[in-house]
Amino acid sequence: MELICPLCGLPLKIENKTCRCGNGHSFDVARQGYIHLLPVQNKRSLHPGDTREQVLSRRAFLEAGFYQPIANALMQAATAFSASGPILDVGCGEGWYSAQLAASMDAELVGFDISKEAVRCAAAKYKGATWLCASAANIPAADGSAGLVTSLFALTMPEEFHRVLNENGLFFQVLAAQDHLLGLKSIIYPQLLLKEKDSVPDVPGFDLLESRPIRFAFTVEGSQVQNLLSMTPHVYRISKEGAACLAETQSLTDTASCVLNIYRRR
Repeated sequence: MELICPLCGLPLKIENKTCRCGNGHSFDVARQGYIHLLPVQNKRSLHPGDTREQVLSRRAFLEAGFYQPIANALMQAATAFSASGPILDVGCGEGWYSAQLAASMDAELVGFDISKEAVRCAAAKYKGATWLCASAANIPAADGSAGLVTSLFALTMPEEFHRVLNENGLFFQVLAAQDHLLGLKSIIYPQLLLKEKDSVPDVPGFDLLESRPIRFAFTVEGSQVQNLLSMTPHVYRISKEGAACLAETQSLTDTASCVLNIYRRR
């Protein structure tokens, strides 16, 4: 996949552990192997995205296999719809989902996340892929350079996804359903407020081919209870009272409920 400069859009070339474009803009290749393509002016905070603690918690949870049915659904969809690479994983986190998907497709993988800690973690483990610290609002990939874009519990940026996908390219989107993790929510919140969620949204420039529900139960114990919280948005919303209740929880049986939407570039 051809990478482009996030400042001017010219192609990037790697020389002596530095990424450089024809206009002289340069970006570091970190010791761990990821490329930092998030200019200071595109950051909303000093350290955007997930912290190292959140990333490590998510890795511990995912590698224990609790969410393997989601990864399996992605691989099954790739086979069913004859998906081809290169794969561009938006909001890739530590790379657990897309590394499996790329291996099953034998495809090139480029993953990026706004969190430096996330891509650092991904690059340290999955050496066969390209990992970038970058923004979904300004994807540093050339027009038409991806065959499959994935956004798993992450942002959807229709215009940018349409731009980077080749003709008839696919977009796999995973969204949480309304009843996702009700067990966790019932512990950390005094009452459950179920808001309407559009789990099969219209995506401009794309045609919906299929929407596949993914629903399964799982049980976490000990430290994995806290790891589950750390990988959800609820970690930012939880009160002291909710945190105290969860700290007393040694075992939790819950249900993951999400939707895999499969779109084709129009």
